[in-house]
Amino acid sequence: MTNAPAIKVTNLSKRYKELTALDDVNLSLAPNRIYGLLGRNGAGKTTLMSILTGQSFAHSGSVEIFGHNPYEHDATLSRMCFIRESQKYPDDFRADQAFKAAALFYENWDEDLAQDLIRAFQLPVKRRIKKLSRGQLSAVGVILGLASRADITFFDEPYLGLDAVARQVFYDRLVQDFSLFPRTIVLSSHLIDEVANLLEHVVVIDGGKIVMDDEAENLRGAAVTVTGNAEKVAEFIGDYPVLHRDALGSLASISIRARLSDAQRQQAKDMGLELSSVSLQQLVVRSAMGRDEDRINNANVEAMK
Repeated sequence: MTNAPAIKVTNLSKRYKELTALDDVNLSLAPNRIYGLLGRNGAGKTTLMSILTGQSFAHSGSVEIFGHNPYEHDATLSRMCFIRESQKYPDDFRADQAFKAAALFYENWDEDLAQDLIRAFQLPVKRRIKKLSRGQLSAVGVILGLASRADITFFDEPYLGLDAVARQVFYDRLVQDFSLFPRTIVLSSHLIDEVANLLEHVVVIDGGKIVMDDEAENLRGAAVTVTGNAEKVAEFIGDYPVLHRDALGSLASISIRARLSDAQRQQAKDMGLELSSVSLQQLVVRSAMGRDEDRINNANVEAMK
């Protein structure tokens, strides 16, 4: 049994004229796990997935999928499925034709699963895809991604067009089928709290750089917000890394990266301070906002030189 990664990215960079979309990215994803690739719009998520699936070039660095460069490597490309929100289909294609084409391409295609999902999403498969609603179009992508049972499947937010009930159907079926047929699944999403419980590992990209790469379990409870008298809050948090701070008069609310012991929590209570957990979404957002503040501060320092 090999411990080789399913995906290995080394010193990967990609530029679009003046924009650096990916900046010296290093990443290793193990097989048969569910990953979250998180970050705001324009962070570099889609660019990274496009390079991983051989649909775009990097300017420097290397990519290995199961030990091979995916670009023009048919055996590797056939083991991956990339579903994005803006998925393109041939003109006049119907949904059932898209599924038949996928069944020919993906050797692990499961027709029973596809039909089950078609019923669950109430998808009109005989209607031309360009006539489908946004939610129905999202359902097509979800069905393709799940029923392909590809060794690596990337979902680049194709489920955004689904309503809350349909998204829950997707999440439930993904977990159910993953338990039966494990593979590497990468979910790119800004609905972070919705997908948080699905994720085993979290990768956060911001400004083309990996800013967080950790087990989801390690991130749950890894940050806390301390609220109360500003002086007491400052005394309590000490030298802990600050993710975000708000202040109003003598009151302060500061989010810190910390795992507090029971004794520390009792200390906060004795000081009249309130503690609240920071969700995964808040942790990602606060981390990105902190980077913004650092960039602004650095720019101001440079301007003053």
